Amino acid sequence: MSADLENQQPQDHTLVIDNGEKSTPLDPHHPVTKVQTDGDYITFGNEKYLRSELVQAFGGTLNPGLAPPPKNDFANPAPLGLSAFALTTFVLSLINCEARGVTIPNIVVGLAFFYGGAAQLIAGMFEIAVGNTFGGVALSSYGGFWGAWAAIQVDSFGIKAAYGTDTKQLQNALGIFLVAWFILTFFLMLLTLKSTVAFFLIFFFLALTFLLLAIAEFSGKVGVKKAGGVFGLITAFVAWYNAYAGIANPQNSYITVRAIPLPDLQDPGRKNK
Repeated sequence: MSADLENQQPQDHTLVIDNGEKSTPLDPHHPVTKVQTDGDYITFGNEKYLRSELVQAFGGTLNPGLAPPPKNDFANPAPLGLSAFALTTFVLSLINCEARGVTIPNIVVGLAFFYGGAAQLIAGMFEIAVGNTFGGVALSSYGGFWGAWAAIQVDSFGIKAAYGTDTKQLQNALGIFLVAWFILTFFLMLLTLKSTVAFFLIFFFLALTFLLLAIAEFSGKVGVKKAGGVFGLITAFVAWYNAYAGIANPQNSYITVRAIPLPDLQDPGRKNK
């Protein structure tokens, strides 16, 4: 049987959008032979979906694009990763704001290793398992960030000790570390421009947070660090909002979240308005 499958020759396919008026051929190598639209339903090949089921570009699933609902036995891992990210960010941001006079961030180390780090990394791996590349990259990356940040705070790793008494070089190194995460976050933000307001705002505010904290390390200004803490708090609450969106449904809550899509800048209809 396997030999027969290996000897089979691939067939050419043409993806066609059929809206009842005209058919438009698209990518000839796409595995779906025909996409049909019929009112509230869209048909991919032999599978029929509600339009509402395909609009999954919102933070509750960490899916920035249009896609059919996943067919697997896994629950949605995005809320776990978002919750882990939000809570850890919330606590560290309060310390960056010097809330209640706390300035030493080591209370966050346990969260960074086990919740923001390990739990978020596991959620990212499950996102990859369910076929969500963006969610897998984002959650796994920030799980790695929290692990790396925690390692800097733990003396046994010797990271801070390597700089000895040269505090300026340590500050510059931490600034470079944060700039790198700002760049990654900025690129991820660009991938959410076709999603929803809440989904986009996670990465927008997080990018600002990383940038302000990097500037604070380079300049040594406490005020800039506190500003980064404020934006970090905003980021945490937006992440919690998206996590809630992925958990809440009419079966378990009276309060559900409706996604607000960002405007489609490529919509031809916008030019006629």
